[in-house]
Amino acid sequence: MIANLDPHPVIATRKTPNLILHCGAQNVEMDEVRKVRTPRSTNSWCPIPHHQLISQVQNTLKTTNLRIGTQAHSLSHEGQRYFGLMEIHAQKSSDDYCWVLGLRNSHDKTFPAGIVAGASVFVCDNLSFSGEIKFARKHTRFIVRDLPQLVSRSIGLLLTKWYDQDKRIAAYKEADISDIEAHDLIIRATDVGVCSNRLIPPVLSEWREPRHDAFEGRNVWSLFNAFTESLKDGNLSELPKRTEALHGLLDTHVGLSA
Repeated sequence: MIANLDPHPVIATRKTPNLILHCGAQNVEMDEVRKVRTPRSTNSWCPIPHHQLISQVQNTLKTTNLRIGTQAHSLSHEGQRYFGLMEIHAQKSSDDYCWVLGLRNSHDKTFPAGIVAGASVFVCDNLSFSGEIKFARKHTRFIVRDLPQLVSRSIGLLLTKWYDQDKRIAAYKEADISDIEAHDLIIRATDVGVCSNRLIPPVLSEWREPRHDAFEGRNVWSLFNAFTESLKDGNLSELPKRTEALHGLLDTHVGLSA
């Protein structure tokens, strides 16, 4: 270790996170995504290039006042499946989290082309997805024709829902909870599909002794991040469904579900 001899060191505040694709995903550069061959279409199945979905989202965002930050791309199953993340910033950004868009596409009929919106927490790169903003389009005839409209609709929803997400996170931070309430919510989370019984010990550990100082407060925001920290190592394709269920559980607890 080299000692810092500067009596007045400058501490850099990270304004944008490095989006991390957890769960064993293989990170790749965009050039590699472009090289993936798209299978030939049939009468009933019309796969699209992974990079076409990415470019459509990027071009749509350029027409708004939103700015793209860090991006991360991954391929699996010999390039047949793609999952990516785009960090999205508004003119007035939060100090501790930002919006993200999750993109996915497949060439092996595993899942449709789709977008889901969520948030990434700066201090830990924890990801969560919101169920209010998403689309999925099967690889059937006219997908190329429909894609621009579907992407535009999703980006439009992102703009209108931004305030709702800010309100949600503010409510989580303001809602103090006891250990008893936290333990009850962790058990109820298994009932609604947020996590399996196997994840209860890691979530409890993160709640009781947070690895990040930002989550030492005994509130719903800290519990939320105890979950998302523990969900990092799970199945990436399951993350949207699990964190949507988590939002539903915690929104009800803090009185936002109505």
